[in-house]
Amino acid sequence: MGLLIYICSLVLLFSLVPMGVAKDQLSSRECEVLGFSGLALCSDCNTLAEYVKDQDLVSDCSKCCTEDSDDSISKITYSGAVLEVCMRKLVFYPEIVGFIEEEKDQFPSVKVQYIFNSPPKLIMLDEASQHKENIRIDNWKREHILQFLREKVKPTSTD
Repeated sequence: MGLLIYICSLVLLFSLVPMGVAKDQLSSRECEVLGFSGLALCSDCNTLAEYVKDQDLVSDCSKCCTEDSDDSISKITYSGAVLEVCMRKLVFYPEIVGFIEEEKDQFPSVKVQYIFNSPPKLIMLDEASQHKENIRIDNWKREHILQFLREKVKPTSTD
């Protein structure tokens, strides 16, 4: 019921914004508030449009996505990451526990931070250690975490 009220309020909010005023792209924070976080590809929005007939939702998705191309997503790299998770909830995420216990040492620039009630996520960092992207990893397998970090985190000189 709460989700329905939230969606209705979002639809009402966006219907009050004149079409000419709306921006083409939303900030990562605005997208996260709308429920679009991580590296969403625009092709994912097209798939969403096939299953969900809410044009406002699809429009929001399009404002938060990154074009699918070799030049955009595949070349984005980060200087490090923080794996944030709630220690009490780790029992529900055996893949993440396995990564932390057995594979995390392969990535010296990835730190683990235990935050109460936080869902498992990777906070990607730029050269100045500033947060650039939050990526939820609740349902990721260990091999997906490994592959993502190998592709997206720049190796340090100690590697």
